[in-house]
Amino acid sequence: MGHSEVIVLDGHSLSIEDIVKVARHNAKVELAPEALEAVERASDLVHEWASGNDVIYGINTGFGDLATVPISRKDRRQLQENLLKSHACGVGEPFDEETVRAIMLLRINTLIKGHSGIKIATLQRLTDYLNMGIHPMIPSQGSVGSSGDLCPLSHLAITLLGIGEVFYKGRRQPAQRLFRKLGMSPLNLEAKEGLALNNGTTVMTAIAALALYDGVNTLKMADIAAALSLEALHGVPFAFDERTHALRPYRGQMTVASNIRRLIAGSQIIEKFKSERVQDAYSLRCMPQVHGASRDALDYVWDKVSIEINAVTDNPLIFVDDRVAISGGNFHGQPIALAMDFFGIAMAEIANISERRVARLVDSSLSGLPPFLIQESGLNSGFMIPQYAAASIVSENKVLAHPSSVDSIPTSANQEDHVSMGTYGARKGRTILNNARKVLAIELLSAAQALDFSILLKPGAGTKAAHHMIRKAVPFLKYDDYLYPLIRRVQELMDRSEILHAVEEAIGPLD
Repeated sequence: MGHSEVIVLDGHSLSIEDIVKVARHNAKVELAPEALEAVERASDLVHEWASGNDVIYGINTGFGDLATVPISRKDRRQLQENLLKSHACGVGEPFDEETVRAIMLLRINTLIKGHSGIKIATLQRLTDYLNMGIHPMIPSQGSVGSSGDLCPLSHLAITLLGIGEVFYKGRRQPAQRLFRKLGMSPLNLEAKEGLALNNGTTVMTAIAALALYDGVNTLKMADIAAALSLEALHGVPFAFDERTHALRPYRGQMTVASNIRRLIAGSQIIEKFKSERVQDAYSLRCMPQVHGASRDALDYVWDKVSIEINAVTDNPLIFVDDRVAISGGNFHGQPIALAMDFFGIAMAEIANISERRVARLVDSSLSGLPPFLIQESGLNSGFMIPQYAAASIVSENKVLAHPSSVDSIPTSANQEDHVSMGTYGARKGRTILNNARKVLAIELLSAAQALDFSILLKPGAGTKAAHHMIRKAVPFLKYDDYLYPLIRRVQELMDRSEILHAVEEAIGPLD
């Protein structure tokens, strides 16, 4: 899918939404001319240093525990190539195309700030990759998240030398072969360039940015699913009263309560049954508190990721005006590691409470609805087993939600003796998110079926729009049917944002 918009990279103004445009919708990328001046000045200074004898890490020394080993002038270009060859040792399945595009975009954006010593030609080649749709093959496993994402970023960088593999137009092939086909020449990296390309938090941040964008939309879907379940279970509206939430004014909590009120506005079902009890079970009554806390968690993560995507995270950093290279630790992934562990926990809780609502929907002793939401239960099992599937997924999430950032393992002969594990934290955060979306699809399917038993009463404005959209894809089940494709269809509606768009058309944008 093409995208006409051009994202101009200057190292300071990239947004999470921009990342989605480039990674997912193939928006083109340009380098800001004013930023290139800083890149050139830093590159010139590195060239000057590489010709001299001052000891500067990564320019005329080895790496990691080998930082004390001097590298002679004649070997300094070979040092950069050796760095990438030896560090490109990832394992596991390759990252998907959109993740690789996000990784390339973030690498360009950090390098263009002019503190890394990269040549403009090297940056331009990465930009060409994005605009031409050339995607390096980057294995998904192998990073400890400090010194940054050395291993996966080396797989990105080594293709610039014509080594390794790339995907182009859906085909995996050696980079060298594609270069020949397209009339491109491999690059020769100068001093510091290999280290500039492979050192930093780019991979974990790219995964985090895409997962976070989807997570925010998933939280809106969670409110829609919850409102459908509330109506289907003939829940009462009192827990969503604005006055209650004003006394505990968390932004997320107040937002969810407002969303639920708007979704069920005008509901004859809620109106008819609201005098039957004063309060519901926690999975209904505490939706603002639980969904809201996850929203507040994602606000925290959004703030951290927004900083990181415009940060310089390689080492050493070059300060041209002061003519110094300073060795530091900006490559350490701890800020993203903690944030993505929090993200995973927040999304796991969305799945947990959703599964509890599904369990209530299928339990006739709690719901007052036909057992397992089907007529002639016994002969028909109805929606009994989708709840099992949801339960299995939330159980998986509980294991995955164990934080990876509390683990560390020393590397590089104990020179690098505390690492973040942030890349795995981001990867499993994304897995938890995808699992949560599956549970929500099961809730949406089950709640739509349950709502049909109140067919003579009109639902709320928002829930009616959601129900109508689900029914366009999935029929009401009178008898047992093959459920797998029905769950898939609801997932696809979510993936295309069709339910969300239908709801927002009916009641205005959800917060």
